[in-house]
Formats: sequence, structure tokens, C-alpha cells
Amino acid sequence: MSVLQVTGLAKSFGGLKAVDDVSFAVEPGELLAVIGPNGAGKTTCFNMISGQLRADAGTVRFDGTDISRWPARKIWRLGVGRTFQITATAPSMTVRENVQLALLSHHRKSSNLWRPATTMYQDEADRLLDRVGMVEQAARAAGVLAYGDLKRLELAIALAHAPKLLLLDEPTAGMAPGERTNLMALIANIVADEVISVLFTEHDMDSVFGHADRILVLNRGQVLAEGSVDEVRNDARVRAVYLGGGGTYGGSAPNA
Repeated sequence: MSVLQVTGLAKSFGGLKAVDDVSFAVEPGELLAVIGPNGAGKTTCFNMISGQLRADAGTVRFDGTDISRWPARKIWRLGVGRTFQITATAPSMTVRENVQLALLSHHRKSSNLWRPATTMYQDEADRLLDRVGMVEQAARAAGVLAYGDLKRLELAIALAHAPKLLLLDEPTAGMAPGERTNLMALIANIVADEVISVLFTEHDMDSVFGHADRILVLNRGQVLAEGSVDEVRNDARVRAVYLGGGGTYGGSAPNA
């Protein structure tokens, strides 16, 4: 059974159809990339899947359960993790405390006078930070981290509730080429080790072609193409509207 099954998803803003009859599935342990020009509907799709937006039509099923009208927090607790284009961490808290906060929410715990939050789930937080290569910076304030390290911290936070599905909205945006390569390799290793499914948007085509199992291409809110890396890379329609011409393509997408 597919981890995620999206059928006929649609969303309009006034007279603009941001997402128009989009259907696809994500399989267990699969990395599915969603690409397309700016305004293609990628983030709107993510927001409907994760509960930030209510779809006008269509269904979203996670592990067979219809979550189409569920609020974001309930979907998060069910096992859908999410990162955003702009990192969402607490800058005044330490790296470890950011992860501890996510673990407190996952375990539905709160601090009290006898046991403050900073003493809870320290070992579990450090294990997650070690998983993303950030444990040595556990005591640093999140607000002083380099951007690439913030992305790693956000990944650790997303992993704090042991998700079955990760939604990664442009996980390498703003990163240097070497950082992008390392982060995508890290994500691929986590997926392989823990059998997590990943749905990710990305404008850097090296990251997409190097790590995606399949690619879904959106254009003007509709599915333009779907298939393997080679099928999408060699699709004339995709080259015309997104990849910018014929031949084998590599590098960042135009107008990203």
C-alpha cells in the first residue's frame, strides 16, 4: 500500500487555479521529487497534504487514512514530518533545546516545577542531532548557526516524532553546492536506514537527478509528467517548459 495517495487535488485562489486535479502516490522508502517552474503549485500541494491549507477538491490518504480535512497538528502526530523553504527554528534556544521541544510535543509532555523542559529527552535529542551531524553544536544558540546547519537542525526536528513520511520543501535552498550535496546524501541515507518515504520539492536539478527515485513535474497547477529520472530528463515537454532546451540537463533550474 502506498504511504501517500493524492487523488484529484485542487485549490483555487480567486480566479487562479493554483492546483488543478493533481494525483500521485509515494511508496514506502521512496524519494519522490516534485519539480516545476515558480508558481507551478508545488508548495500549495505541500500545504494541502500537511494540513496548512484546505483543498477545494480531492483526497489525501496517508497509510490508507483519509486526512484531507485534518488539521496540521493531527497530521503531524500521525507521522507526517515537514520542513519549510524558510527555516523555522527558535533562535534564542540552543540546538538541543529546539529538538527537545519537538520531542516534548511528540511525547505529549510538558515541563513542571520539579523537572524543567531542558532536562527532558536530552539523550534522545542528542541521538537525533548525531544523526544529522549536529551533536557537537548541541549547546550553541540556533540563532548563530550557519544556514546549512540550520537546515540540518530543522531536519532533526522533523525526525523527532519518527515520521513515516517527510515533506521537504526545497531542503537545499540557499545552500552552497557542497552543502547541498552533503545534505541530500544525508537525507538519502536516513531514508535507506529507517525506511522513511520522502516527498520533496527542489530547484537544484543535480540534487533531484542525483537522489530522486521518481520525479513528478507540475506546470500551471497540473501534472505535466511523471516517471523515472531518465524519463523526465528526456521528456520534450519538460525540457520545453522547465529545463530550458534539449539535451541532458544538469545544475539549477532556470528562474529558480
